[in-house]
Amino acid sequence: MEMKNNTVEVNHIRKAYGNRAVVNDLSFVVKPGEIFGLIGPNGAGKTTTIRMMMDIIKPDSGEVKILGETLTEGAKNNIGYLPEERGLYKKLSVIDSIIYFASLKGVDAKTAGKRAEELLKRVDMIGHRQKKIEELSRGMGQIIQVIVTIIHSPQLIILDEPTASLDPVNAQLLKEIMLDLRKQGKTVIMSTHRMNEIEEMCDRILMINKGRLVLYGDIPSIKAKYRNNSVLIEFQGELGEIPGVTEKRPHDHAVELMLDNKTTPQMVLETLVHKRINVNRFELSTPSLNEIFIKVAGDERE
Repeated sequence: MEMKNNTVEVNHIRKAYGNRAVVNDLSFVVKPGEIFGLIGPNGAGKTTTIRMMMDIIKPDSGEVKILGETLTEGAKNNIGYLPEERGLYKKLSVIDSIIYFASLKGVDAKTAGKRAEELLKRVDMIGHRQKKIEELSRGMGQIIQVIVTIIHSPQLIILDEPTASLDPVNAQLLKEIMLDLRKQGKTVIMSTHRMNEIEEMCDRILMINKGRLVLYGDIPSIKAKYRNNSVLIEFQGELGEIPGVTEKRPHDHAVELMLDNKTTPQMVLETLVHKRINVNRFELSTPSLNEIFIKVAGDERE
């Protein structure tokens, strides 16, 4: 299904409870075939935003368009939604659970059974297909919940805290599933607190805090915006004093040189070459997404 339009368009949505605006004048788009990260501190408005996108709650003002239209019951069959509150029938078997939820999205039992077998093989759980949901570990149950979310081959998948309580093995499995979905041209929106996952998987991110947009765009651009005026070097020899370097911060196998406002990385490199220091690595230092998240969330508190 080729789409020229954005998969999701959110325009100036607002939601208040009493005098408190949980989401306040929020606008963004999600493009076809991307993994889009939704981040923010607890209580920032992420889940409320997702619920408005899913038409579970109505915005007080503003508009949401999914797949080019206001969400209808028919359009919901093109969405896979994993809510923060999980819910599977504990007495049903794994395979029956998957087929049942697929039927709710209009998939016939034969097609659902075939897809279910393929997905269970993909996550190495085919041997558990006749087990009851209540017999599974928490992590396994969560992976089955993800399969239920994507069994009807939706164009848009929205995952609210998908890796919460997953062990590293199942978290890696989920990551591979999401990357597979992107390869198939699906659009994935994930809300998570784990910045390393966002950094590894997402094409673009939206950070909200106190219901407002505070970061939005592709990760390299955001990192460049928050970059310190510093370089990371690995070297052999004695550095000594270097003009324009205000501080030296040790890292694992490297040193970060903090530069003053008048000094460029190129000037530092020329100095190192002139001093005949053997440089094995020289790169502009960029903060991790986690560091940016902490800085932006902290600034917003002040």
